[in-house]
Amino acid sequence: MKKNIVLFVLFILPIVAYLFFASGVNGFTKLPTVTPNTADFGNWNSLDGKKITLNGKVTILGFSGTELLKNRGNFFNLNQKVYQTYHKFKDVQFVVICPVGTEADAKKVVDALSAFTDVAQWRFVFASPEEITSYHSQLKLVEKLDDKLGTPKVYIIDKKRNLRGRKLVKDTKEGYNTFHPAELSNEMLDDFKVILYEYRAALKKNNNATRKI
Repeated sequence: MKKNIVLFVLFILPIVAYLFFASGVNGFTKLPTVTPNTADFGNWNSLDGKKITLNGKVTILGFSGTELLKNRGNFFNLNQKVYQTYHKFKDVQFVVICPVGTEADAKKVVDALSAFTDVAQWRFVFASPEEITSYHSQLKLVEKLDDKLGTPKVYIIDKKRNLRGRKLVKDTKEGYNTFHPAELSNEMLDDFKVILYEYRAALKKNNNATRKI
């Protein structure tokens, strides 16, 4: 009996502790709201001609800027680390706001991804520089767009159009840098799982289970 207790303490307990802490700081809480009630998109054209809305969707939102092809590696990182796992959930979409005039470049990115990915939940929408700047401003983010109207960061928007993130001791984590695969694999995936868990728990509570999310 004593031998079994010693073995448990030496081998099993450390594994349990690791799994607990590996689930992340937000693993058992609600993800805080950074900016409530963000605006929906304007009457912007999309790459596939469909009307794109934030309402009723969990959205990963990005801003490509004019150098979309130059930064296409960021889309590949996001695709491999997050999109591939969750694109089958119909209530999840990945939306990239692009400047008007970059439609051909966006098509090249989608075509490249489609070689090894079902791109059904990738959405590219196009707006004027003024519209992009105005839309980004109302998100009330600390970090601004660069001079190309882009940023490597993406943001989580919930079904009620609230921008969600981490409120840390000294500051707030608003978005996730697609240039760094490790940040997507760890912090972003952790936070994204929290959002999905919130909706699943609510559906279960209301006895309205669905395969959408």
